[in-house]
Amino acid sequence: MQIYSSDKDLFQLIRPGIRLIDPMKNKEITDREVYEKFGVRPDQVGDLLALVGDTADNVPGAPGIGVKTAAQLLGEYETLENLLHQADNIKQAKRRETLVTCAEQIRLSRRLIELDANAPLPLPLTAITAPEPDPDALQSWLLHQGFKTLSARIASKSGIKVNAPAVPSFSAVGLNEKLSAPAQLKKPQHQAPFGTYMLIQDEAVLQDWIEKAHAQAVIAIDTETTSLIPAKADLVGISLALSPGEACYIPLAHRDTQALLGHSEIEQLDMQRALALLKPLLEDHAVLKIGQNVKFDWQMFAQHGIHLYPYDDTMLLSSVLDNGLHGHGMDTLSTLFLDHTPIPFSDVCGTGKTQITFDQVPLDKACAYAAEDADVTLRLWHCLKPRLVSEKQTTLYELIERPLPAIVGAMELDGVRINPDILRVLSQEFSQKMLVLETDIYALAKTTFNLASPKQLGEVLFDNLQLPGGVRSKNGAWVTDADVLDTLAAQGYDIAQKILDWRQYHKLRSTYTESLQQQINPRSGRVHTSFALAATVTGRFSSTDPNLQNIPIRSEEGRLIRRAFVAEQSNILLSADYSQIELRLLAHVADIPALKEAFLNNEDIHRRTASEVFGVPHDQVSSDLRRRAKAINFGIIYGISAFGLARNLGIAQSEASQFIKIYFERFPQLRDYMESMKSMARDKGYITTIFGRKCYINGMNDKNNARRSFAERQAINAPLQGSAADVIKKAMGKIPSALLKAGLSGRMLLQVHDELVFEVPVSEAEQTGLLIKNIMETVATLTVPLIVEVGAGQNWAEAH
Repeated sequence: MQIYSSDKDLFQLIRPGIRLIDPMKNKEITDREVYEKFGVRPDQVGDLLALVGDTADNVPGAPGIGVKTAAQLLGEYETLENLLHQADNIKQAKRRETLVTCAEQIRLSRRLIELDANAPLPLPLTAITAPEPDPDALQSWLLHQGFKTLSARIASKSGIKVNAPAVPSFSAVGLNEKLSAPAQLKKPQHQAPFGTYMLIQDEAVLQDWIEKAHAQAVIAIDTETTSLIPAKADLVGISLALSPGEACYIPLAHRDTQALLGHSEIEQLDMQRALALLKPLLEDHAVLKIGQNVKFDWQMFAQHGIHLYPYDDTMLLSSVLDNGLHGHGMDTLSTLFLDHTPIPFSDVCGTGKTQITFDQVPLDKACAYAAEDADVTLRLWHCLKPRLVSEKQTTLYELIERPLPAIVGAMELDGVRINPDILRVLSQEFSQKMLVLETDIYALAKTTFNLASPKQLGEVLFDNLQLPGGVRSKNGAWVTDADVLDTLAAQGYDIAQKILDWRQYHKLRSTYTESLQQQINPRSGRVHTSFALAATVTGRFSSTDPNLQNIPIRSEEGRLIRRAFVAEQSNILLSADYSQIELRLLAHVADIPALKEAFLNNEDIHRRTASEVFGVPHDQVSSDLRRRAKAINFGIIYGISAFGLARNLGIAQSEASQFIKIYFERFPQLRDYMESMKSMARDKGYITTIFGRKCYINGMNDKNNARRSFAERQAINAPLQGSAADVIKKAMGKIPSALLKAGLSGRMLLQVHDELVFEVPVSEAEQTGLLIKNIMETVATLTVPLIVEVGAGQNWAEAH
């Protein structure tokens, strides 16, 4: 018998004659997998789950006993009953007390966990067979429920032509939208086979491929390199695809690891000669180049003097069309749309300490892997590009997303200069402050412990000091995250605030002042962050290696770190930052007259809000009332609760509830907007930004209140955050060409939230600032003005 499920409760059924298959991984769960996950045999899983418990299924378990402890106990006592019978003999006092006092609760948990092997069946198994489905009825139902990928797969295999129903829905997340015909727009009914590709080692053959590409005006491209970090990577080879199944690999810099043993050198084209042949094609405006995450390929070619243009990016196409529904990596898209799993990178380069760089891969394996990537990319483009028109996303893709790979690619390659001396001094200062805080914390705790250990911290706070509000996680440990510590700090417990401060210094030191010194590129002397263009539901960029998005903006420590970001000699850093863009977008999309009037009159929006909400004349608003209004203004954007507002302001929850109530009474349009966004997300599964970007929201109909509330907050905030992302990205698409046209040599270096950072010659600073400000303020037409604050300085802190 075979059972298809990844449910952990079913692990206890595994035995000779009964196989459990994980349908998500298409892999059998064996005794080994069970042991690796839980540390016990399948026949012990029921006993282990009875000890651990399961809050989702209301199984209480044994308080404070997690998986690791449960596995250890069952390894020693073999069965749950034997463990409970001998519980008095356990040495650990707390563990012994739990097992003795909670024995009946644990036995109840075991009965709740156990599966009924004698449950009556309405029919014998032999009478249950799978009938052949009615293809038309099945396709109609699948489309109506929104199973587009499954529908396309079945249609392809059965040869059915599918027409979308008039009002389909996506029941999984509550969608109710018109869908394109997936059988026609996704997987072709008769795919060319994967895997038969050409290795190009001759100029004449390469020239023939180039001529074919010019003739058909579309070609997929991919580059293979020694690193995933463009500023550190060396080009190894290039793959091309002319049509599905027709792809090649051009090796350029493979190394013969056997050369020292007397073997002949690898036969491959001279890199400079091959790139000279390819350059006219890659820069030909009449030939469309298609890439998956084409920003990386653009950067590799740019470092060899080739300006890749025009291009399409299948990753960005997928992000625009299905943002929030699934990932946009090539492997994920290939599985979804082509029903094909590409060769894993680990199969050609290995993993861990034995992993090799791509220039050491044998040519036959390199060709199979690299050419397949180009082939898959081309096929994905055929699936995704036609959907732009039918799903009305062409403008968003063409005007906002498509220009970005080249623009952001140039930003990453340019990098930003860092002064390591400033970072070293800051590291020392942060270390000293951490030592002072440690001394204070140990004095308050009346003991020493590892501050970086959540387990030890939880025991100190809630076992030793008996502080209120302690909550245990599923594994039995005390929760000591920022929310818990913030709550304790708001209640006046100094130790919680000092721990928060210690964590802040520890994070700043490890993530920035120490790490940034190591990330200065020896080739350029600058730090090169990487911006992910399709990693968030709202369309905002994320930043990695290093992550510059999380440098604290308002704290003094964050400003100190920004001092280390400096301009080259004779240059200056220029910062252009949207002022309160999400509040302005809120006033626009929710159509709130009072807020719109305040922005139109260039009033202090927080002072105006305080006047409106608290009934105080504008000129009599105190700094405390303005602070409270500011907290409400920004909190409302994120769907803040009365509890959250109370904690932020340090007031009673009842008082915070009253503030929110008055706010909604004064701005009734805001409540209407929030309810309309939640309704839209609930009915359609997504919300839209002012430029039409769909942001899919999962969990709007979730039975779990916490997950549903989180989804509702997303539905309120995503239109604002997504619209803000669209606005700044549209501005980014316009600025480089405008600077070039004006004869200005400034370079855009960073995008951090609503801010753009440039490096410009001192002599051009004023003119560049005015040009950038004008573009950013006029890039979108709203019912309120967009305001950009521009500053300049020798370092980022001075400019911001």
